Amino acid sequence: MGTTQLETVPEPKYWHLKTVLTEALDSEFSVGEVLPNERDLAARFGVARATLRQALEQLELEGRLQRRRGVGTTVAPPRMGVAVGTEQHVWPGAVGDAWRPVDCAVAVPPAAVAEVLETGPEDQVHTIRRSRVTHGQPVAAELLYIPASSVPGLSAIDAPSGATLARAVLRELQHLDLEGQDRAVELGSARADDAKELDRLPGAPVLVVTTRYFAEGRTAAVSVATYRADTCRLTFGDSGGVEIHHDPERRAS
Repeated sequence: MGTTQLETVPEPKYWHLKTVLTEALDSEFSVGEVLPNERDLAARFGVARATLRQALEQLELEGRLQRRRGVGTTVAPPRMGVAVGTEQHVWPGAVGDAWRPVDCAVAVPPAAVAEVLETGPEDQVHTIRRSRVTHGQPVAAELLYIPASSVPGLSAIDAPSGATLARAVLRELQHLDLEGQDRAVELGSARADDAKELDRLPGAPVLVVTTRYFAEGRTAAVSVATYRADTCRLTFGDSGGVEIHHDPERRAS
């Protein structure tokens, strides 16, 4: 690789370097490829390593790079689309669902969830924990709250515990006629338990998507999904497939 010197610019040097690095990522590197070490990159662009680190940190925050233990800094895969505002009518666990059941427990839900489900303050519900992975990296964690009234045919004998119970609850949920659902999205900070599951530091930016599922004239289930903000993007409409690349030779799809 040749050496590129940065000219004097009115914006912060690290920010201009971020733009230059973005162009290099689009034209020279592929997803999963490991970047050269900081010393070589700093020499190539004629900047101090502190400036380079600022640019790399910004690109990591924007989801263009990933720092992987024992590997180094790699080019991140495209952000995963999180559909909002669509007319989807599918229960969690339906065919094609990308979530993986991890565990299931019967416990009293948070007060806000109990209010939406219209359960008593001491009533326990099935609390399913699920995860979502793309390109081998965790991108989202979910807590799915389902009251016993939504799965009346569930047999505890057939589903003793853990992921097995989670799958049984989801199968039973499919028997209800889904009447609709709504979603709310907000920016948040990763709590300690979410951060550990998502391989991020506590306080890292996340997207919190809350979904209510309606059946029999009531809220039959509530999902609270936490997505890594650096690996996900919101999509609207049925396709949500618009992507604009920095490389002028690539066309938006």
